[in-house]
Amino acid sequence: MASIGFSANCQTTAMGIMPHQDIERALTVALSLDIPFWPQLPKVSYFEDMYVQALENFPGARIDPVQQKIHFSLSRFYEELPSYFEKAEDPQTFRLTKAFSLVYHRFLERDLSGYPAIRGQMISPISLGLKIVDEEQKAIIYHDEVREVLFDFIQKKVNQQYRELREKNPNAFVWVDDPGLALIFNALSGYTEFQARADLDRFLGGLEGPKGVHLCAKPDWDFLLNSKIDILSFDSFNCGAMIINYPSLRGFVDRGGIISWGIVPTYTELLEQETIDSLIERLQTFWEDLSRKGVDSKRLLRQSLLAPATCNLLNPDKEKTVEKAFEVLKELSAKIRRKYHLM
Repeated sequence: MASIGFSANCQTTAMGIMPHQDIERALTVALSLDIPFWPQLPKVSYFEDMYVQALENFPGARIDPVQQKIHFSLSRFYEELPSYFEKAEDPQTFRLTKAFSLVYHRFLERDLSGYPAIRGQMISPISLGLKIVDEEQKAIIYHDEVREVLFDFIQKKVNQQYRELREKNPNAFVWVDDPGLALIFNALSGYTEFQARADLDRFLGGLEGPKGVHLCAKPDWDFLLNSKIDILSFDSFNCGAMIINYPSLRGFVDRGGIISWGIVPTYTELLEQETIDSLIERLQTFWEDLSRKGVDSKRLLRQSLLAPATCNLLNPDKEKTVEKAFEVLKELSAKIRRKYHLM
């Protein structure tokens, strides 16, 4: 386990994607949390999409902002590979530029030194490799040479972002979003769990700083909990009852792993059905169950973060429910921290 540098203590953070079209408003909301993050705002620009952002300078990839499509050519990949390798030692090759995220650079302009930690994010090479296809509609993760370059490329992008964030706050960390991870456990997937394990371990092993993964999907939790991650962020509102049954979760906590419990729903109809007390009761049910399984309760609380359950771009009220969820999250965290003397 890497040194985290801060005590989680049920403080608040959130995943990156937000529905806002106003950059400053989105930043204000993100910066209102204990551990703020730079928002990904795909409704502001196609270049703010998490898949698009990750492909800046990747050989063979072209971004079409008019059609809002990502094009990848295998032949172009091999043509551009020599020039890419020439630039592979230059940190600027892997920097997230203003053209691909104005929001990120606005975040870096703020004074972030007073927060206990700050956070960034990047799409994982597994999800990216399963999402992007070549001219034959074949996912690029199935091309051995492309996959090898892709994992190294995203590793370098995460490390570059970590270094830039760390200049703003010594307790910075970057987690990778992995919405496609559950797909590798499908029997029809040509990318096996065994190949993914080897690739992921090599990828995580080369990351600087705390290693985190966020996902809203339902993978084989043992796969993640037994990997080299320090932080696991997941949708506990929908998946909490499942993950607490995995014995590997106890080992993860015992090793010092941080769990970010995504507990506050961001869909209007779901949020309206809940109260702060009902959400706390749901969390406590998970924690009490883990305590009965031998997880030290005080340690679990110290190593827990609290977050919204999911990202959400689909509500008819646009950012209104999401902002309400953030307010509920902050009140919920304050109530839990008072109750368990985590202030």
